[in-house]
Amino acid sequence: MNKGQRVFGMHAVTGLLQRHPERVSLLLALESRADARMLQVLELAEKANVPIRRVTRGELDERVSGVSHQGVVAETGHSVLVGEKDLPDFLEGLKQPALLLVLDGVQDPHNLGACLRSADAAGVDAVIVPRDRSAPLNSTARKVACGAGETVPVIRVTNLARVLRVIKDQGIWLYGAAGEASESLYATDLSGPLALVLGGEGKGLRRLTRELCDGLMAIPLAGSVSSLNVSVATGICLFEARRQRSGKNP
Repeated sequence: MNKGQRVFGMHAVTGLLQRHPERVSLLLALESRADARMLQVLELAEKANVPIRRVTRGELDERVSGVSHQGVVAETGHSVLVGEKDLPDFLEGLKQPALLLVLDGVQDPHNLGACLRSADAAGVDAVIVPRDRSAPLNSTARKVACGAGETVPVIRVTNLARVLRVIKDQGIWLYGAAGEASESLYATDLSGPLALVLGGEGKGLRRLTRELCDGLMAIPLAGSVSSLNVSVATGICLFEARRQRSGKNP
């Protein structure tokens, strides 16, 4: 588990206090801000018995240098991180068919944060990323994730191909998103145990990752653009899987 992580911004901190207040060890709040949003954050912290310290803007700026904290920073004892060796036990312990998100080389922290936010909203069990050539779960990614970086397990692995084989051995199907695929996302059965695999910016899925997928699918595009941003594609794929798994039509 990582220690000493910080979550900042009104939306992210509010979400963290609502869902997992036990992870907050200290709330730092701008002493000069007392509007409705700040009062809501303070009330959530007080109900959860989270220690609160009112501080100056200068102290907040020092804690999260170079970003917009909106007057609130939550110090957390740890993030939701699962080790690579824990993955088989983690998967076996799931009480419903697995829904995993694999990001093969997403290097922009903004994209990583947006993917985590969609993963949380879609009920993803865990996000798997390679340790190398992948964006860190830093303050920028956490800010964009709006608290999802604290609620969705993120598993960093040293050998993605090996981990994909482990996932397949657990009876989980791997479906990769690729623009050139002949099968449409909407014609693909995503209702069972599933890992959605999306590639990084620009190059997409790496060759070995692509070969390990049980199938490839494409998002049908009606306009002139040839591809979508990875975070947008992630959201579309995840919510199509969620729709199918709910057994309901749109």
